[in-house]
Amino acid sequence: MRPVLSPWIGRLVVLFALGLSVLSATAAETTKPPWGDGPPPPGGDFVLQSAKGPVALHDLRGKVVLMYFGYASCPDVCPMDLRIVAEALEGLPESLRPQVQGIFVSLDPARDTPQKLAEYTAFFHPQILGLTADEKTLREVASRYGVQYYTVTLKDSALGYAVNHSAALYVIDPEGTLRFIFPHKTPAKTLIEAVRYLLSPGQGADQGK
Repeated sequence: MRPVLSPWIGRLVVLFALGLSVLSATAAETTKPPWGDGPPPPGGDFVLQSAKGPVALHDLRGKVVLMYFGYASCPDVCPMDLRIVAEALEGLPESLRPQVQGIFVSLDPARDTPQKLAEYTAFFHPQILGLTADEKTLREVASRYGVQYYTVTLKDSALGYAVNHSAALYVIDPEGTLRFIFPHKTPAKTLIEAVRYLLSPGQGADQGK
């Protein structure tokens, strides 16, 4: 049974996502996708840095990847979505959990070192990997996934600035193909259903072509 995903199957299913705004939980949500009015993003391979060295998407072939873009100083939206990812990982059967990898890509390389990200993501779940890169590389990867972001100066804050970014969870299948984009606050049970579907026999990336 696939009660959650059965109406959605396809190469890339795009659901309603948040536009730019993560500074507070009261920010207005919009049905406009984070990449704007153009076609859905293609996704694709990348190489980013973790505390233990470079990580490439193709290194994770055979696993479903749950990827989120944000930053460690994010006050509310990022922690909320990472908790949902952690809940989804915990909700999977132990037999499936090793076949899933969570990834948190920081859009704030000036403050979020790989080591800081390792500590930050470990707070949520040991299977969420913190990654970042230089600004040019991050821009290229973010563009490939339709992520929009920019910094905002905070005059009366010790942080100095915040990073406004689109909030969506990207689900990549075991072949490295972007298959689903879920909005902020998508329930963990929906993520679990997506993972189960992508790990079921005969449901690889070739099924949606």
